[in-house]
Amino acid sequence: MSSLDGTQAILEAAMRGAWQRQTVLTENISNAETPGYHREDLNFESALRSAAGNDEALENVAFEPEVQSQVSAPNGNGISVDQESSLLAENGLDYEALSEMLGAHNETLRAAMGL
Repeated sequence: MSSLDGTQAILEAAMRGAWQRQTVLTENISNAETPGYHREDLNFESALRSAAGNDEALENVAFEPEVQSQVSAPNGNGISVDQESSLLAENGLDYEALSEMLGAHNETLRAAMGL
């Protein structure tokens, strides 16, 4: 990792990934009635694991949504608003936990510096 503080770099990259996933899930809900729309998801966790394992700079990791296979409804769209809403809530909790961990990490650094 290129950062002196690997923990902070990982938490910030994970927050960025969770934020982007939130956007993707919101777009799925917005397009639930759009004929032919294909559900997308963003697996930022595997992208981060891969980057960390290859010593890549986490600040530069690009998170790309992927089209998910699904059973189509008559309009060619198989999005379940209930399922997407559940994933959206779960992802929001993940983002909140990451944010709290980053705050605690920063407080630890401040305490170590006597600030």
